[in-house]
Amino acid sequence: MSANNGPVLDVPVLSRPAPRAVKSEFREPKSQLNAVRVGVIGYGYWGPNIVRNLQSLDNCHLAMVCDKNPNALRRAHRAYPGVELTDDFNDILTSPDIDAVAVITPVWTHYSLAKAALQNGKHVFVEKPFTSTSAQAEELIELALRNNLKIMVDHTFLFSGAVRKIREVVDAGTLGPLYYFDSTRVNLGLFQHDVSVIWDLAPHDLSIMDHIISEQPEAVVATGGKHLNGHADMAFITVYFPREIIAHVNVNWLSPVKVRTTLIGGRDKMLVWNDLEPDEKIKIYDKGVDIANGQGVYDLLVSYRSGDVWAPRVEQTEALKFELGYFIDCIVKDAVPMNDGAAGLRIVRLLEAAEQSLKDRGRIITLQ
Repeated sequence: MSANNGPVLDVPVLSRPAPRAVKSEFREPKSQLNAVRVGVIGYGYWGPNIVRNLQSLDNCHLAMVCDKNPNALRRAHRAYPGVELTDDFNDILTSPDIDAVAVITPVWTHYSLAKAALQNGKHVFVEKPFTSTSAQAEELIELALRNNLKIMVDHTFLFSGAVRKIREVVDAGTLGPLYYFDSTRVNLGLFQHDVSVIWDLAPHDLSIMDHIISEQPEAVVATGGKHLNGHADMAFITVYFPREIIAHVNVNWLSPVKVRTTLIGGRDKMLVWNDLEPDEKIKIYDKGVDIANGQGVYDLLVSYRSGDVWAPRVEQTEALKFELGYFIDCIVKDAVPMNDGAAGLRIVRLLEAAEQSLKDRGRIITLQ
């Protein structure tokens, strides 16, 4: 499968032996004798965080950092004087001394850079969202499979203590069968010039939703508006699942306040995650509604249950460091990451459906 709506790179292709495929459990990595050599393309907004955490890992060697902006390279040199710098991404893509490439660049460049890295035998870590189209994502996945290479998409929140705890609670059946997932991610800015708020903010919540809800989504509806730069700056996304599970995501660049809240409701209990809370980020409410049938339609007996509220302990490990350590561990152990190309593709398909629905003023988009 080919995708022709991304930039084409003229990059020489090197050969590299493929590793043996085995499986490994998801766990925090330990130090390895042979460090994985990583090059980072992009030292703008998110790149410094990637570089800082890669530099802190015992089993990782930060080999090279690339950015076309000389000011960014000067900042990188001041912070990491011993790291090789370049303004040409080909230096990283074709270097025989680099095992993996982190692509921390605008989304429209992800496909070409990741493809060139895979063609040169390098594992790839890609900033969210994975690609601009699902066709591009499918091609990269096929290319990685043919070359037995790893793709990991930067869905950082999956590695936060809060989301790991939520997944643990849901998997344990504490909430009972799920009813809904409702998230709000709003603030004033940061406006993007190349993508809408859907492609900028929604990947966070959609990847969390995809991680928590085991069902496959069936349809997407999105509404919203564009007010300033031609891209949607606020959107309301609804995702429909089997068994009457529904998810709602509110993303907005025009909010006067910053809100990062997720509600997950189940038959037995309900959970609230406020990511801006310094301490008790997650609270679980023993609240619910019980209905008993009477003789007729007007004889429904409704009772409300209100019990205890408790805040489970949430691990405070930095999510990005955990994620990058996991990426390195997957390379060393030859394991398939949970946030691999297939996970990235699922999110891109949801983003495409939401964008199409938004353009069609809320038309329901059925997912294949």
